[in-house]
Amino acid sequence: MKLELRFFASLREGLGISGEGITTPSDVKTIADLRVHLIARGKPWTEVLASDKVIRCALNQEMVKDTTPLEEGAEVAFFPPVTGG
Repeated sequence: MKLELRFFASLREGLGISGEGITTPSDVKTIADLRVHLIARGKPWTEVLASDKVIRCALNQEMVKDTTPLEEGAEVAFFPPVTGG
């Protein structure tokens, strides 16, 4: 499946990229699967997207849960939780 990934704020800084186009293997079906797939790339992915970190996701600019199914050609955005002040 082809996806456009976007990374914001501290995630962008930690990965050193703001986005990329990728093609995922057939077993990557949900947001959670995608995160596991990206973590498997090794450093810095393992540190930035670690499973113990709270990370928000949007699919085609709509907030989604990690169980949300991916869609061919979708834009998936990852960003840290927003804090107020």
